[in-house]
Parts: sequence; C-alpha cells; structure tokens
Amino acid sequence: MSSIESNVLFPTSFKAPASGWRVPRGCLAAVVGAGRSGRAASRLLAREGARVRLLEANPANLTEELRAELEPLGVEIVAGEQSKAQFEGAALVVPSPGMPLLKLQEILGGPEALAGGQGPEILAETELAWRLLDGEPCIAVTGTSGKTTTVSLAVAMLRAAGRKVFLGGNIGTPLSEYLLSQEAADVVVLEVSSFQLQACSRFHPQAAAILNVTPNHLDYHRDMEEYASAKFRIFARQEAGDLAVVPECLAAEARRRGCRARLETFAARGRFPATKLIGRHNDENCEVAWLLVRAFGVAEAEAARAVAAFEPIPHRLERVCEKGGILYVNDSKSTTVSSMETALKAMDRPVLLLCGGRFKGGDLKALLPLVRAKVRAVAGFGESQAIFEAAWKGQIDMAWFPALRPAVEHLRAKARPGDCMLLSPATASFDLYKGMAYRGQDFKDIVGGLA
Repeated sequence: MSSIESNVLFPTSFKAPASGWRVPRGCLAAVVGAGRSGRAASRLLAREGARVRLLEANPANLTEELRAELEPLGVEIVAGEQSKAQFEGAALVVPSPGMPLLKLQEILGGPEALAGGQGPEILAETELAWRLLDGEPCIAVTGTSGKTTTVSLAVAMLRAAGRKVFLGGNIGTPLSEYLLSQEAADVVVLEVSSFQLQACSRFHPQAAAILNVTPNHLDYHRDMEEYASAKFRIFARQEAGDLAVVPECLAAEARRRGCRARLETFAARGRFPATKLIGRHNDENCEVAWLLVRAFGVAEAEAARAVAAFEPIPHRLERVCEKGGILYVNDSKSTTVSSMETALKAMDRPVLLLCGGRFKGGDLKALLPLVRAKVRAVAGFGESQAIFEAAWKGQIDMAWFPALRPAVEHLRAKARPGDCMLLSPATASFDLYKGMAYRGQDFKDIVGGLA
C-alpha cells in the first residue's frame, strides 16, 4: 500500500485553489466561547464585515482586556448560559471546541431544525479561517495521540528545507490568528481535533494524516462511532491528487468511509535513528511527518537533520532528570488509556507508575497484562480511584492518594536504582489542575525538590 518511492506530489511553489467563499457582509455571526479561538474568530469575522456576537457562559472569562480588544471592533459581548434567543438572526455560528456539537444543535432547535439549510451554518473556527486562505497549501494531522509531536516534527522538517510555515490549530494558535497577522506562509500545518473536525464541511488539506483512533473523549462524543467519524472527516474533501496517510490497520476503514486521496500507510522503520525522542510510537510519528512533508519537496537528509535537532515537547514522555539512578519521566499529556499503553511500551526500565485524574473512558482491564509486565508499583491520585481499583486492585502493588505529591513520595520510598518513575495518568487533569501542563509542571517541581 505504501508508495514511499513515488514522485513528489506537489511542486515547491504549489498553491491550492482558494475556496472563493467570503463572509456575507453585514450578516450576524454568533461566536460561542471567549477563549483564544473565540476571540480570534470574533476579530476575523469583524474584519470581514460581519456583525459579531460573542457568547460566553462564564462571566469571569469576560475580562477588561477582552472587552478592550473586541468592543472597539463592534463585537457585542453577551454573558450567561447559551439559549436559543441568543442565536436569533445568526447566519453563522462558530462554536468553541469545548462545546459538543449535539448540545449546540439542541439549543438551536435540534438537528431536524437545521436540516436542509434551515437555521444558521455551524462551522469550526478552523473551517472559517481555512475558507479565507489565499491558496496556502495545508498539511493536517489528527489522531487520538501523537498529534502535537507529529505536526511539530513536520514543521521542523519543512523549515530545515527553507520553507516558511505557519503551525496552528489544536496545538494552541488558532488559524484565524494567521490571517489576522497578514504574514505569508509557504505551507500551513494544522493539528486538528475531533471537536474541530465535527464542524468542518469544506476543509480540504492537501496532505493529511490520521495517526490512530482509540477510545477518547467519550465524555464529549455520544459514542465511539461519532468520535471515529469525526476523525475521518479530515479526508472528506480530499481528491485523487491529494495525500492521505494512515496506519495499515486503518487503510480499509479510510476507503470504506470514502477517502478518495492517494493512500499511504506508515510503520516504524528506523529511518531517523539520530533522535532524542523515546519510543516506537515516536519512530512512527517521524515517519508520518516525513511522508507528509516529502510531498512538498523536503529531502530525506533535510528531514533527518530536523529530527536529530528536535527537542521533545514538554509533558510528552519528557525526561525530567535522573537522581540516584532513578529516571523521572513526565508524560502528563497522557489523557487516555491508549496513551498510557504507548508510554509503558516505550519504557525499558522497571516502572513506578503515577496515574489518575478525571477519567474519559477506555478499557483499563485490557491494559492489565502490560501493567503487570512493566510496572513494579502504582500510585494513583485524584478522583478516579474507584475506576482504577476496579480494574487493577489485587493484581499489582497499588496505593491511592488525594494529590500528586504524596503519590510521588510513596513511590520514591519504593524506588531502586535502574527504575523509572513515570507520570502517565491516562486521564484528564481537571479534577486537580487547570490543565495537563499544570499537572506536568507540578510533577517536575516535586521531583526537583527530592533528595
């Protein structure tokens, strides 16, 4: 299936066709959520001549800084829980990635009320901004895990080849900010989530990849089918001349779901042995990044230089330090059972495992054989004690704590030279932290204070 030796897909100067779509001047656009993507979408819509209404459920998020930024542009700011009346007269609705599409549809009157072009058009901030690009070709990556590392590798490879690149999307910088900056990129590289893809209808990356699809966000999506369907939307608008990259296990599924692009599969090949990245999965991430950028004329030697210089991204199997012969690894980005599985498989030392938090779904019992093979002791923390203990208690040395610090101290007392203490929670962090980065930094701070 893979065609690694095939000709380059796109010439160096390739430009994609512009969509030709424009925001209807004077239309009312309702933006849900005052986070970074909502603010950027509001500014972009105002620039394009729309009347913008920004809806924010939490009044505490409506800071003076935000008002000073948006109110001079004519943006109407409305606080309070969203209701149908707030969307009255809107032609466009741009939801926050954190608002489930089904919930928004229900507020607007239900999916049946929006059928056949009735009601406003719902489009993600990524979709809105993509429609307004001026022919910049696009690389897009989605998957349950590995997205951020893969897009960052792709950008490093493109830059090693002298390309000007914009990196954004789910990685933190909204695509709207690129358009507002009025800078020019040779290639736009986007990390896209299932939340964003659900509200994309015309989004058309010239090269796109799905890294993996395993249970995740089942507290947001109705079921696994809805989640998987959202992921495969990344290929929905691609054509025969485009590139779609998937693991071998998803190739048939991609075709079944209507993928028309040239399909390439990836596997860990050891193509880039000079790397600071840990684990077979990162070998796969390097391979995906290479297949994507190769389509834009990047030479393998340029890609290899980029991989060799690439620094691991914080909170993703990040080596914190080694003290007393014990290696400390921060994998706070592990918010799913499958990402914990990946982390454990990457370890070549006996593991002291830190886990727990706000559970998002997945089969912990199925992971038990790997846990028993790799892990000497488990210390859990946070709110998911009952879930982890139901799966593992009595099968592994396991204790539970209300917070991370006593869990670290418990495992430190059990540690032996040659062990690895691994923070790989398999959960969201929002029971105890504002986000996974805060959890990871707390771990690093605690480890920094250990004797």
